Amino acid sequence: MAATAGVAGVLQESSRRGQRPSGTAAVLAIGTANPANCLHQDEYPDWYFRVTKSDHLATLKNKMKRICTDHY
Repeated sequence: MAATAGVAGVLQESSRRGQRPSGTAAVLAIGTANPANCLHQDEYPDWYFRVTKSDHLATLKNKMKRICTDHY
């Protein structure tokens, strides 16, 4: 029983070491997070329901419009 626990401990320790990188971190790529097309938050519900062909769900669309309106 103790021998199997020792083997399991060694396997666990080696798997932990395998998951951790050695050395310094590096940035692989730098890019922008701005999409080519942009929607205003107020226009999003109309666009979303049109794209998903869900315009018939008027009550849900109105609820989403209330959530997406600016309250500043």
